[in-house]
Amino acid sequence: MYITEHDKAIIRQLVEKQLQAFQQNDGETAFALTSPTVQSKFEQTEDFIMMLKDKYHCIFSSRSIMFRGFTLISNYPALVSVVMDQGGNLAQGVFILQHQPDYSWRIHGYELLSIDEKII
Repeated sequence: MYITEHDKAIIRQLVEKQLQAFQQNDGETAFALTSPTVQSKFEQTEDFIMMLKDKYHCIFSSRSIMFRGFTLISNYPALVSVVMDQGGNLAQGVFILQHQPDYSWRIHGYELLSIDEKII
């Protein structure tokens, strides 16, 4: 899937907005930025936030994030980042995106990988 430079900028803004919502404990905004598929997996916003805190704690409460570029994962565009958690540990955070019927973008999933793991 080809994404334009304009789409890349929009995607980065979307991810930054969600990260800001995490930092501000604004679960409603963070949840609203996910795809309908992701939203359908959770009964409440709080369930989504609990899943993030459990499985993607490094992304949810990062100390800093540096974006590295884009790749494809299962034919979805993905924004790859280096994430530093509150303890100073590094990991790769991958934000998977989905293009919506209204031409907007939504976050469709996350991957958390070791810093030296190759993304295929």
